[in-house]
Formats: sequence, C-alpha cells, structure tokens
Amino acid sequence: MRLEGKVALITGGASGLGQATVERFIQEGAKVAICDIQDELGGALRDRFPTETIYCHCDVTEENDVETAVNATISRFGQLDAVFHSAGIIGAVGPISSTPGNEWRYSIDVLLHGTFYTMKHASRVMIPRGKGSIISMSSTAGIMGGWGPHAYAAAKHAVVGLTKNVAAELCGKGIRVNAIAAAAMATPMVAASFFGDPSKVDESIEQLVEMSPLKGRPGLAEDVANAALWLASDESGYTTGHNLTTDAGVTIGATPSPPHFAEYEPLFREAGIRGLD
Repeated sequence: MRLEGKVALITGGASGLGQATVERFIQEGAKVAICDIQDELGGALRDRFPTETIYCHCDVTEENDVETAVNATISRFGQLDAVFHSAGIIGAVGPISSTPGNEWRYSIDVLLHGTFYTMKHASRVMIPRGKGSIISMSSTAGIMGGWGPHAYAAAKHAVVGLTKNVAAELCGKGIRVNAIAAAAMATPMVAASFFGDPSKVDESIEQLVEMSPLKGRPGLAEDVANAALWLASDESGYTTGHNLTTDAGVTIGATPSPPHFAEYEPLFREAGIRGLD
C-alpha cells in the first residue's frame, strides 16, 4: 500500500501505459482520476473500480479540459498528491523535407503543450499544500537522436528540459517534478506502429524481445507503471528533476549483441604493440 491515502490524476489513463499505471496505483491504495479522450475505454475502466476512480474527458491540447479535470479530482477526493501525464501520440511521421506543418503543430500541441498545461494546473493545487509529485512521459527519443519521428523527438527533448526547469522552481515549495524516458513498450500504440493494428500487442512483444538488450525481456507497460509508482510514492522523496529511463540500457549503448571489445585480448599499445612486455 505504497500510495495509501494518496490521490493521483493520470492523463491518457484509458489505455496503454496510462491504464497500466491506473491499475498499479489502485493496487497500491490510491484514488485515481482517469483522464482521456477515449470515453468508452475510460468509462469501462472507471466501472471496474467505481469507488477508487472517476473518469474525466480530457483533451490535453485544451487547457480548459486539463483545468476542469484537476478541479474535478479535488472536488471528488479533496486533494491531489500525484499527477502522471502519460497522454501522447506518435505524431507526424516522415522526412523533414515533407513533414506537413499542420501535423507538426498538432504533434507539438499534444506532446509538449499538453505537458505544460498538466504541470501548470497540477502545481496550482499542489503549491498551497506544500507537497506533490508531478511525473511526465519523456522517451528515449528525448535523450538520443534517431529514436523517433522529428516532432516526437523535439517534443520529448523539450519535456526533459521543462521537467528540469519546473523542478528547479517548485523544489522550494515541496513539489517534486520528474520524467520517465521509456523505450518502445508493449502497448497498443507501439503495436499500431509496428503492425498498423493496435490489437497486436502480443505480436509486438515478440518483436520487442528481439530488440531488447536484456535477453528474453521485452519492455512492458507495467515497467513504466512501476517507475511512475516509485516517483509518485514517498520512497522517491529526495528525487526531483530526474529523467528515469525504462529502456534496458539502450541509451547507454546496450545492444542485444555483445559490445565490441567484450572479449579479452592482450593490451593495445603504441604502434599496435600488444601486451605489457
């Protein structure tokens, strides 16, 4: 019961990473506001946990929706201890030379402006209480180039910067601000990216196993949910401004194959001489 007595708001909570985190938080004792634009899925999840949750229709590109969701959470549960902003899309895909401007702007609207609105209104209600945890989804594409489409990578880099800046502002008010940088995880969005079909999550697991540096271990939605759980709990009480990776080490160069120079050879010296003698 690591979140007993706490209230959380989760954007993108109706499916994928958000849904896994809703379920994990409830297991650990939290009350949860599920926020999404997928009303049917969100309503079904709320109906599974009628006493522990509320559902709020929330388009994160609309500041009024985010503000309303935060206010509804306070109205129902009386407080807000943690916010996990997991709402996101893959967004505009393709070469920089032909990326449509309107697709670029919409991608940034969802991935970056939605993060700003969520941080803004979470802090608004947390500052008077002098405590809280704000968590946003970054990505491996927010750490390294070449891991996502251009708009996605730009937005996720910006999320990391915004996280650090807001953490620096709010630490003196008792509020922690962190991000999670995930690799591709077995979710409907990743399945849609791999196969064009969000229902093929099991098939995506097989592909993720092949891609993973950790032998036989794909990235799962539960891995992000557990990271969010730690950041939302008091166990991470001295951690802020951090971008926590759930990526099996890909951003430090880990690969499914052994790295170059992993086998012993005599020491290399000047002019190609081997050994110490």
